[in-house]
Amino acid sequence: MEVTTGAMGSLLPKLGQLLMDEYNLHKRVKKDVRFLSMELESMHAALIKVGAVPRDQLDTQVKLWADEVRELSYNMEDVVDKFLVRVEGIQQPHDNTGRFKELKNKMISLFKKGKNHHRIADAVKEIKEQLQEVAARRGRNKLDGIAFNPTEAIAIDPRLRALYTEATELVGIYGKRDEDLLSLLSIEGDDASNKKLRKISIVGFGGLGKTTLARAVYEKIKGDFDCRAFVPVGQNPDVRKVFRDILIDLGKSHSDVVMLDERQLINKLHEFLENKRYLVIIDDIWDEKLWEGINLAFSNRNNQGSRLITTTRIVSVSNSCCSSANDSIYQMKPLSTDDSRRLFHKRIFRDKSGCPNEFEQVSKDILKKCGGVPLAIITIASALASGQHVKPKREWDVLLQSLGSGLTEDNSLEEMRRILSFSYYNLPSHLKTCLLYLCIYPEDSEINRDGLIWKWVAEGFVRHGDQGTSLFLLGLNYFNQLINRSMIQPIYDRLGQVHACRVHDMVLDLICKLSHEAKFVNVLDGTGNSISSQSNVRRLSLQNKKEDHQAKPLTNIMSMSRVRSITIFPPAVSIMPSLSMFEVLRVLDLSDCNLGESSSLQLNLKGVGHLIHLRYLGLADTGIRELSAEIGNLQFLEVLDLGSNFRTRELPSTLFNLRRLIYLNVYLDKVVPTPGVLQNLKSIEVLRGILVSLNIIAQELGKLARLRELQIRFKDGTLDLYECFVKSLCNLHHIEILIIGNNFGGTSFELMDLLGECWMPPVHLREFVSYMPSKLSALRRWIKRDPSHLWNLSELILGSVKDVQQEDVEIIGGLLSLRRLWIKSTHQTQRLLVIRADGFRCMVDFELNCRSAAQIKFEPGALPRAEAVAFSLGVRVAKEDGNCGFDLGLQGNLLSLRGDVRVWMYCRGARVGEAKEAEAAVRHVLKAHPNHPPIDIDMLPRIAEDAHDDDLCEERRRTDFTLRQVCSR
Repeated sequence: MEVTTGAMGSLLPKLGQLLMDEYNLHKRVKKDVRFLSMELESMHAALIKVGAVPRDQLDTQVKLWADEVRELSYNMEDVVDKFLVRVEGIQQPHDNTGRFKELKNKMISLFKKGKNHHRIADAVKEIKEQLQEVAARRGRNKLDGIAFNPTEAIAIDPRLRALYTEATELVGIYGKRDEDLLSLLSIEGDDASNKKLRKISIVGFGGLGKTTLARAVYEKIKGDFDCRAFVPVGQNPDVRKVFRDILIDLGKSHSDVVMLDERQLINKLHEFLENKRYLVIIDDIWDEKLWEGINLAFSNRNNQGSRLITTTRIVSVSNSCCSSANDSIYQMKPLSTDDSRRLFHKRIFRDKSGCPNEFEQVSKDILKKCGGVPLAIITIASALASGQHVKPKREWDVLLQSLGSGLTEDNSLEEMRRILSFSYYNLPSHLKTCLLYLCIYPEDSEINRDGLIWKWVAEGFVRHGDQGTSLFLLGLNYFNQLINRSMIQPIYDRLGQVHACRVHDMVLDLICKLSHEAKFVNVLDGTGNSISSQSNVRRLSLQNKKEDHQAKPLTNIMSMSRVRSITIFPPAVSIMPSLSMFEVLRVLDLSDCNLGESSSLQLNLKGVGHLIHLRYLGLADTGIRELSAEIGNLQFLEVLDLGSNFRTRELPSTLFNLRRLIYLNVYLDKVVPTPGVLQNLKSIEVLRGILVSLNIIAQELGKLARLRELQIRFKDGTLDLYECFVKSLCNLHHIEILIIGNNFGGTSFELMDLLGECWMPPVHLREFVSYMPSKLSALRRWIKRDPSHLWNLSELILGSVKDVQQEDVEIIGGLLSLRRLWIKSTHQTQRLLVIRADGFRCMVDFELNCRSAAQIKFEPGALPRAEAVAFSLGVRVAKEDGNCGFDLGLQGNLLSLRGDVRVWMYCRGARVGEAKEAEAAVRHVLKAHPNHPPIDIDMLPRIAEDAHDDDLCEERRRTDFTLRQVCSR
């Protein structure tokens, strides 16, 4: 399904399906269906051509014709889907417990089948008449254009992360701008002016990199503050949400602040920030009154050297943010000519020699139009970079001609739209659709990658090119292509992997405008939009509840009856329409909406069973109390995301009747399948939250041949159960992620022994997590048998390891792709473990906790890419082995640190003075680290029981009090 062609892409195969003998349509109806199929195929090709041309360049008649055909395609698909759902529903097996009941069911089925055939005959006739009317106008509305074919893009361009780093450097994190901004912040020094709260406002028009600069400065200096927060605001903010986000970023839990009103939130902020040195960044403020409300929460009496940074496009807002003599405004300026050229060429040309002569002049002319704005430069460069090759010069010339006179502050919005429009119309049609869909998310949203792709799948935007290919993996290609073309901004996790994206507000402005013109998505965001006068709403995003859209506009039954997708964000949950209003709904996403405490909602979602077209049901973190057994009626459901619904005690067994289910995510240990039903999930690729308690359930897992991700727990620890599971695991050849836990807290190592002996991980295994009692001997066997099977392993988490030896550390350190390692040892471990310089070359997130049994040392050059490190120190072991100065090799080491450094300091067997000495030594070295990482030293308050002298006995009586003081620093 594509925005330019409506439902044509998915409708045409369904019309072909209708002609199959099994549906037994009347000859006249078949003839009409053939006519529709041929006519729509021709129109489909014409719509693709229309979609390749900017809408403002189309003749008015062409636009009207295209809109009519798109609407007809949606209506026709709704008719066909209703017929197919009803007929296929009849074909489901009946409960034939008695002959009379069987005869009765057959008679009802025959009656329904005849009724359904009559309905579709009438509907096909009506659609045919409408189509003939539209087709009569087609002859005078032909338009030549270019049809783009989808391109393959399996991986994100590896240069992009470096490119965004380069852009960050150019907009101010290094060089003169860095010095200017940091001098305004004045975070060092003891004079009285530096101790006062200082406010800095970064101001400049859209796309200059204000947020990029603020984020870079935040990351650089955050280690110098007691607490910190970075909160986006945007054009239509909820001031309560802003305050809540600040408090949560500062360290308060969501449950502490979710129910507070504005006054209570301000008081909570005053209380929390008192006597703390804080760094708070409020990004993208549009309104002076909003700032006045936010400013109330930050007292000028704070004399701890705190800093408050704001970003805005509006000079008057910037002036309002910096009203005192101690405050400063930082004016963003465009990139210089040299910096612009450097950024532009780095994106397009792989050759270090730079731009070939034939592109020199056109490059200069394009860059002049971009006006030194990084967003414009990166977007245009990405449109001209075609995979491994540079696009031909004629396409550069076409782009140049399409741009306006050049970006300036006065005309920035229209010219930026023009630049971004070129990149949009340069997309294949399927990517246009996927990009426009992002307007369902509010401004500044961090959009989870996997959740977005599963929605694309459910909406029908991702279609099989090959029946053996996972729809999710095809959708992942789409996502990566949008990143490679710089239409969305990647968000990297600690491992350097893209796990989410963000839409730049200038891009969001464009796609909202285009979506509105194409009637693709209706967004209710508190800006006065309404759907009361529209009868063709197909997708609906409820983002905000304001006075200008009460529940009344949402009661238009005609509008709701055609809605295919509804996404509701928490502020708007109280105006959620009744589920009974929807007839063809395919996507229902209520994630993060509090359904458990809203009296206006049916807490168990009664009525969900009639949504027989539903493909996606998102209920993660909604607090629902019960899921109706009617869920089993949703035979077309592909994605069910329940997330962490702690109120839901159990799920209906009918859940496992959903044979088309591809993705099932429930909270761990909630689902205990009935024997014999798990194997029904033939299409399942992601299965999270199954509790395995019986051998037969473990055996059924082996029949889910398409599984890519499996997350399970064991209810008990019998050897027979483990053997059945390992045997099933050997049949799952597509596993990429395997997460195993237990509910019984046993100490049996049998499962890991069996895995080591009987299972060989598939070569595409990326993540292995086990909270079962583990032995590293299994890992040794896998590596010795065939190390290539672990070449793609990037995450290894073992929560309960028997012991760790130096040999194990060196073997694991040799895994070439390993980027995250978390190991917790619960038994005896070698007393000294050395992290050598020749291992862990790709490690980004390192955590090794061997409790009180060992000390861990780092060789010079160890963990060269580690950004976050956590390790344990046995204080007594270090003293006994002669490390009286607690030298762990941290001095001048671990130079890539950006995140937290956490140290578990085990004081068992040590005096209080020794514990304080170890804590001071480690903290001193880490404080001197050039990257100033946040430091968390966890002192575990245990003192030796073999102390005999009176002084130590007295110390032991004061242990809890003293060590709590040490830990609280």
